Amino acid sequence: MLERIRALMVKEFIQIVRDRRTLIIILVQPMMMLFLFGYAINTTVDHIPTVIADQVRDQRSRDFVRAVVNTGYFDVVGDVPDAGAARSTIDSGAAKVAFIIPPTFGADVLAGRPAQVQALIDGSDPNVAQTALLTANTLAQARGVQLLAESTGRSISSPLDLRPNILYNPGLQSANFMIPGLIGVILQIQAVLLTAFAVVRERERGTLEQLIVTPIRPTEMILGKLLPYVAIAFAQVGATLLIGTLWFGVPINGSLLLLMLLSLLFLIGALGMGLLISTVSRTQAQAMQTTMLTVMPAFIISGFMFPRESMPQAIRLLSYILPLTYFLEILRGIILKGIGLEYLYGQALALLIFAIVIAALSVIRFHKSLE
Repeated sequence: MLERIRALMVKEFIQIVRDRRTLIIILVQPMMMLFLFGYAINTTVDHIPTVIADQVRDQRSRDFVRAVVNTGYFDVVGDVPDAGAARSTIDSGAAKVAFIIPPTFGADVLAGRPAQVQALIDGSDPNVAQTALLTANTLAQARGVQLLAESTGRSISSPLDLRPNILYNPGLQSANFMIPGLIGVILQIQAVLLTAFAVVRERERGTLEQLIVTPIRPTEMILGKLLPYVAIAFAQVGATLLIGTLWFGVPINGSLLLLMLLSLLFLIGALGMGLLISTVSRTQAQAMQTTMLTVMPAFIISGFMFPRESMPQAIRLLSYILPLTYFLEILRGIILKGIGLEYLYGQALALLIFAIVIAALSVIRFHKSLE
């Protein structure tokens, strides 16, 4: 019995070694995932992109800005002239927090009155918003007492008067943040899996050779395989949006038409990625492993669960090549913020470029697989 088991083990090892593609995936994938997730997963929220609207620009306001930076939680990424510009910066996603220091700030401090500072906080991510709100309140209490005491020469119990304003998600409901993200993740997984087995299934069944001898061209074959899945995936978009709105109570504050159009653009790229995987895989097992190799990093570093601002620079740069990163910004921008294409044109352009590149690679690779 042991001899038979040994012979079977030798046979299996030989098959594994001969299947170089699967062997590489099996050996490399766990190590890559460990390094990637070990650096990317960070539950500490810091380095929150912040803008300052300093409308007084005296020594006291500059000291307040310096105190904001010294917390280590706020990264000042720019100066804006007023509250309107600050709101636009948050709408675009370039900042998560804005501090507006009014022109009366210095005069109020000198007069011994609580000096007001408004804080606009992006509430679309409750974790980031709660950290920003807590840090801002703590900063205001400490800095306000210090500023007023220095100005009047006596201890003042009233802290600096911080006026926080939580935008988009005032109740900081986690569902409002998670549901749009889940829609994006589910659509990517489904779209890639739908087409990842398309060519592999034909090859394993032996029907690919039958298609080759027909007059159909490779580009026509790819379109013929891709378009039905586009229709299926597009129906999934409608279904997931319907469930998210009616069942989980997440309203769509922006243009539904724009959301559907940009979702279609994302799906074309995701389906093309799955088709490309199917052209480089010889078996369905290889296609599944390669799919997971592409889906798992997108799940972690796209900003679905963990803020990308807290990730190392190299991981953040890597996230820019993932279409899910841009699609999540589109979903949350339209559903939660209600913004339009004037703020999302960069993300839409990135999805368009990705769809074109993936489609071209799929056609080229499919030509080679037929040779």
